[in-house]
Amino acid sequence: MDVGMWLSLTCEDADAMMRWLTVLGFEERAVFREERDPSFVQNAEYRWAKGGGVMISTSAERSAWPVRPGTAAVYLLCDDPDELHARALAAGGTSLREPDDQDYGGRVAVVRDPEGNLWSVGTYAGA
Repeated sequence: MDVGMWLSLTCEDADAMMRWLTVLGFEERAVFREERDPSFVQNAEYRWAKGGGVMISTSAERSAWPVRPGTAAVYLLCDDPDELHARALAAGGTSLREPDDQDYGGRVAVVRDPEGNLWSVGTYAGA
């Protein structure tokens, strides 16, 4: 599968985010760690079955372009937002919107992950 777009997340705890992504149903493709400090994730790649992917790294002040962890908002296309919402909560997420049907079509729920990022999970694939 070709991936035309990657979401890039900077994390305080990249290992916890990798566990979070796995619980949601992402597939781990690669993890690269610093040799001198294996707790530091340089890049981890996860794929979503419906297309797209997430790359994560450990937050570092030494980065040439630092991004504050927990500031992303993501829409994740899925077949069953109720089930994915429940899995996200079981993995430590906080519900911001219970699954419900939208006037524009589709069903959506919103969860904040342990890093603070917002994940909308829904069936609406766009117009």
